[in-house]
Amino acid sequence: MSEAPVRLAVLVGSAREGRFAPTVVRWFARQADRHGGFEIDIVDVAEISLPLAMNGEGAAPVAARLAAADAFVVVTPEYNHSYPAALKNVLDWFRGEWHAKPVAFVSYGGISGGLRAVEHLRPVFAELHAVTIRETVSFHGVHGRFGEDGEPLDPSAETAAKALLDQLEWWARALQDARLVRAYPA
Repeated sequence: MSEAPVRLAVLVGSAREGRFAPTVVRWFARQADRHGGFEIDIVDVAEISLPLAMNGEGAAPVAARLAAADAFVVVTPEYNHSYPAALKNVLDWFRGEWHAKPVAFVSYGGISGGLRAVEHLRPVFAELHAVTIRETVSFHGVHGRFGEDGEPLDPSAETAAKALLDQLEWWARALQDARLVRAYPA
């Protein structure tokens, strides 16, 4: 008997006009699809209208999508040595939706490849009671790393994505089993 697919929410962290995120997200979604074992929902912060004041308005549709997820991949650029404000707003709006679920990161940017953004996100997700996994995918000097076809020029990106997806699936299934046995004590 085959296992049900892991419901994976891919959170697109940039809302900037002219952003590179769609290229990275399309590539990663293809990797997850090829990997198998995942049902993918792309949640784009540019399409979410949440006010800065947390008054509950407009949150229900996003909350339902995040709550339905078994795991998350955050695709984030690095802005000023950290992650985008639009992503922080979405993270802060929700709490229980993140609890006891694994989070992986695909980052991109200049010389650091977005890794400083990832390191800022890890303690935020710890506070949200999520488990961040070790494996990441990062693209340094991103604008020169993808071909016209939307594929990375360096084939090692696929190897990194496979390692990330293998770990993420393991954690998603382990934590899903744990949540079925015992409610998470948040």
